[in-house]
Amino acid sequence: MIIYNTLETPLGEAWIASSDAGICLLEFTDRYSEASQVQRLSKLFKCEVSKDHHPLISQAQLQLEQYFSGHRKEFDLPLDLAGTDFQRRVWHALTTIPYGITRSYLEQARTVSNDKAVRAVAKANGDNPVSIIVPCHRVIGSDGSLTGYGGGLWRKKRLLELEGCISVQASLFDQNPI
Repeated sequence: MIIYNTLETPLGEAWIASSDAGICLLEFTDRYSEASQVQRLSKLFKCEVSKDHHPLISQAQLQLEQYFSGHRKEFDLPLDLAGTDFQRRVWHALTTIPYGITRSYLEQARTVSNDKAVRAVAKANGDNPVSIIVPCHRVIGSDGSLTGYGGGLWRKKRLLELEGCISVQASLFDQNPI
């Protein structure tokens, strides 16, 4: 059984879901509809999906509030990530990027032992189902520019500003559609 709900963040409303094994989704609601998220989770986990409360969702909400207030630099939530072996390796590698540090897509590819897999790494980053907690926002272009973020480049910029990443060249992405 997968339990999901919504939560408010400083960057907008997000869907959050958990199995008993761990958090399996954190995605901004303006990216996908509720019905498509439920269908996606049901297909990925081959189980029933229900809107309700779950202790791991409450724990994630608390840790996200701490993160956004500057009092948490690491998440210690169990994760239940459904993906290919390669995707799971890339997502695990994302969790090793420290708070306040960025990594290029090439560096990220080297982390998963394949410096020729830059595009595949970028695709896996884009498929990351647990935004913020699995910090794909910390991966930027080799030239320091912001590139791709499913939640919108303005959110990526805000997350990197929150973490104090001063090398971000993001002046073109100051728009906040909220």
